[in-house]
Amino acid sequence: MTSTSPAPGGATAPAGYLLAIDQGTTNTKAFLVEPTTGAIVASSCRAVGIAFPAPGWVEQDAEELWVVTLAAVEGCLEQRPDLECLGVAISNQRESVVAWSRRTGEALGPVLGWQDARTADACATLGRRPGVDDLVRSRTGLSLDPMFSAPKMRWLVDTAVAGGAAVEDVRLGTIDSWLVYRLTGQHLIEAGNASRTLLLSLASRSWDPELLELFGIPASALPEVRASDGGFGQTAGVRGIPDGIPVVAVLADSHAALYQHGCTSPGTGKATYGTGSSVMTPCEGPKGGPSGITITLAWEIGGIPTYAREGNIIASGSALDWMARILGVPAGTSGGAFLTTLAAEVPDAGGVAFVPAFSGLGAPYWDRSAAGLLTGISAGTTPAHLARAALEAVAHQVADVVEAIESDGGASIDRLHTDGGGTASHLLMQIQADLLGRQIHVADVPEASALGAAALAARTLGHAVAEPTEGIVITPADDRRDERRRSWAEAVARSRAHTL
Repeated sequence: MTSTSPAPGGATAPAGYLLAIDQGTTNTKAFLVEPTTGAIVASSCRAVGIAFPAPGWVEQDAEELWVVTLAAVEGCLEQRPDLECLGVAISNQRESVVAWSRRTGEALGPVLGWQDARTADACATLGRRPGVDDLVRSRTGLSLDPMFSAPKMRWLVDTAVAGGAAVEDVRLGTIDSWLVYRLTGQHLIEAGNASRTLLLSLASRSWDPELLELFGIPASALPEVRASDGGFGQTAGVRGIPDGIPVVAVLADSHAALYQHGCTSPGTGKATYGTGSSVMTPCEGPKGGPSGITITLAWEIGGIPTYAREGNIIASGSALDWMARILGVPAGTSGGAFLTTLAAEVPDAGGVAFVPAFSGLGAPYWDRSAAGLLTGISAGTTPAHLARAALEAVAHQVADVVEAIESDGGASIDRLHTDGGGTASHLLMQIQADLLGRQIHVADVPEASALGAAALAARTLGHAVAEPTEGIVITPADDRRDERRRSWAEAVARSRAHTL
């Protein structure tokens, strides 16, 4: 390629394409993205294994995750060997953590996934200490919950030391750190990802010594915090990838989706439908929000931070997959597509409610003792009713979070964008609009996380990037919102009355 694109100030940006890596919970995807238009010209996807070795435990293999990522990248690059790669952009699953050896570079244990709840008792013990909950929330904007990284890091350090590793040899990082290390050899973490660890001060955007001591995390094991556009080294010695390609930008997946939708100011927001779901909207500074809603660093660009209110749902796509398995989804068929077809046979769930609290409930409840349940089943319940209840469970959880974000009057989401695999179900999106009682804007392309990271990389390299399109607008079409929301609230209350 010899063409160039105009950059801000009239400069000329270099021609070529960006390699965008989107490392998710169940898949790693790689894309070649035209930096000015955001068009995807090549793509590749590889499944990532996931294990559940005990109730509430969720693990992945760190080495397999890297191998799968490399395979996705190679599969993408092989499609267009004629194109020059200008740089790498990364979006990644958040809160999941890896420990590896400073000396050998090999993983010292499994990846503890963001859904993993093995540290729930440790969090509860810490939370009983006077002032700890307030300290954690005021410094980090987060709840003291096992979803976040610090308790998992402590578990990994203890396990590595029990296995014979020296504390001084342990390196810790979220998934972006692991990928950057394997690509460049540098031990770095992007600021937005760091803000999900329970260890970063939102005000200073640096590791907080008091929190490190609280969770027992050695400072020597942690990566250097970099701004989202701060540069993450250059590729070196990676099979199938030329040396010297800069890793230009990194964003956590939910943050990247927010960026891709152009949600850079209060009043705009997005809901991402993946294995779990994230509802996020920019807010004014790192101030506390309503109960059950976290404050996070969305990104730091050009030295300027953008903060956001967020609610995290633990099981959305995974809830659909579970129900699809129970109902006998045919091999090779998407669980979401299978449920959508079934659910379309009935106008509603027939009184059935499904609360997918497989490892408790996330936002806005943060109740790890909540139990998954199906309620309202009768002799007339059909598979179609169960499928509809699963779709409604996802939409109700998102509605819970939107309502909580707006509950104190300090934020509103006047324009809600949606992205992720779940948006392929038009029925789910219609149910979502109905339960929220407002229009939603469904992304034309569901790959908002990868495209958001690529857009930031493109701007960092000096390209004038096209604004995202509005997407498909879905308007509410069912006036039973209040009744349906009351029924859901009753089901959640029953779920929370149980214990795991």
